[in-house]
Amino acid sequence: MGKSIKKRGQKILGKFFVLSAKASEEGKEHIRENLIKRLSHIEGIRLLVLEWGLLAVALILLATAQAFWFGDSYAENAYTSGGAYTEASIGDVNSMNPLFATTDSEKILSKLMFATIATVDYSGHPGIGLAKTIMPSENGKVWTIKLRDGLKWSDGEPITNEDVIFTAELIKNPVVNSIYSSNLSNVKVSENENGEIVFNLPATYADFISALNIPVVPKHILGDTDPKTLVENNFSNSPVTSGAFNFNAIQSIPSGSEKVIYLSSNPYYYKGKTLLNSFAIHTYSDKEGVINAINSGAVTATAELSGADATRITSRQFNQKNSSLSSGAFIFFNTKNEFLNNRAFRAAVRQGIDLEKIRASAPGTTALDYPLLNSQIAISRYPEIPARDFEAAKVTISELANGNPIKIEIATINSGYLPEVTNTIAEELRALGLEVNVSTYEENQDFITNVISRRNYDILVYEVEFGADPDLLPYYHSSQASMAGLNLSNYRDTLVDDLLLSARDTLDESLRIKKYETFLEYWVTGVPAIALYQPNLTYFYNKNVRTFSNDVRLVTAIDRFSDIADWAVTKTTKNKTP
Repeated sequence: MGKSIKKRGQKILGKFFVLSAKASEEGKEHIRENLIKRLSHIEGIRLLVLEWGLLAVALILLATAQAFWFGDSYAENAYTSGGAYTEASIGDVNSMNPLFATTDSEKILSKLMFATIATVDYSGHPGIGLAKTIMPSENGKVWTIKLRDGLKWSDGEPITNEDVIFTAELIKNPVVNSIYSSNLSNVKVSENENGEIVFNLPATYADFISALNIPVVPKHILGDTDPKTLVENNFSNSPVTSGAFNFNAIQSIPSGSEKVIYLSSNPYYYKGKTLLNSFAIHTYSDKEGVINAINSGAVTATAELSGADATRITSRQFNQKNSSLSSGAFIFFNTKNEFLNNRAFRAAVRQGIDLEKIRASAPGTTALDYPLLNSQIAISRYPEIPARDFEAAKVTISELANGNPIKIEIATINSGYLPEVTNTIAEELRALGLEVNVSTYEENQDFITNVISRRNYDILVYEVEFGADPDLLPYYHSSQASMAGLNLSNYRDTLVDDLLLSARDTLDESLRIKKYETFLEYWVTGVPAIALYQPNLTYFYNKNVRTFSNDVRLVTAIDRFSDIADWAVTKTTKNKTP
């Protein structure tokens, strides 16, 4: 049986070899007959062959050119994850604890590393942050907060109600002296039986959600720390975070006082991981350092320069954009001064100075006449501000001086147009017969402590934030004329106090408008301050990166980070979907 199968296989294999040999021979014969023997005929049709050959080459070249020329129409550049972003800022970093953030550098780090209970949303209005819900009672005295689910610190520990209550108690503690102390003045914080955080206010506060735009610090890290030594705790140098970025490292530049703070993307950020892998803050002591960093390409962007600095930016790699801010620059009169305590004297100064000339020292800004913005509240009736009358003002000031020299100390900070504006104001006051000295400070904790808190000035030229919604109590209520308050004029008027309290207490928008309209009448008559202009954020950034959207409405300059999760520096090419 086996031998039979073997013989059949050999027979079939033999036939296969015979057929293969025959096919091979026939193929060779076919090639000889139809190709080789006909090659001699090519000479007669060589022109036709050449034409067809050139046509084929032309088609190949056209196809290649089409793919090259129109390739972009089938693909697009898109930003993707990866890369590092660096901002240049002015001001030292003395502490990375957000409860003590005073310099621009510290405020930027606070925003990038720490999430807040409430926050300013893309529209420029107060919205939720770490909170899932924020609900006021009918009378506006009790605010109940429920945190989002699954919140975590950068070390993986959960963010809890205990962290929020712990932070609130620290802020309220006068020993801590936090920059947020006024936000929670006389407010009681507790947890209810439903696992919610309850803020009990001493009075109705319609805009309390704005006061909740405060960062939270971890109790499991700082719970055992003596509040007196909180700023010295290691947390200030190496914090556990809750924001878009984690602290990574800090580097001091040997050649000067500059520092670089390196941050990395926080995978536990409640809005999701950022496209940027890392973010770095390069701090400088002054504007010159920032300009040099931009021109050398050492940083990606900066918000520390004004429009007037555009001519000094020599690098062609940078674009500039401007966004209005919900803040204002003012001349604040310290009413503790013998002459400035006199309303007639303050009114004479306002009557005598050339506001148009002063505002011209801050090109590109928007003129401001009152301490309220239309974007905050729809005021329909504004009081008239007296027109300028230099000669009449000079006579009034001379009569009030009664032959005595009037010496005025003006304080301001080295930020934006404030130095130029302050020098122009000084010229105007000297023209009115006053002896004026100007002191320009760097904005840091020393300035806050020794100048602002102690009201160590006669006139302060300064920018203040209005907030998303109107609340002028911090700036003009007599209770805020203290070291911890922001009544920078030490202004006291019982009727104004009542108006500001009632405007804060009412939830009726139309009634609030009437209260503020009446307040503005007292403000113009009492002259605690003179409004100058509404500043802009001027942002210089590398043209190859994606930064904050032009659709984001900024209340403060720090709000540019509202959409930080979408910022990007790395591009890739993607095919378009048909």
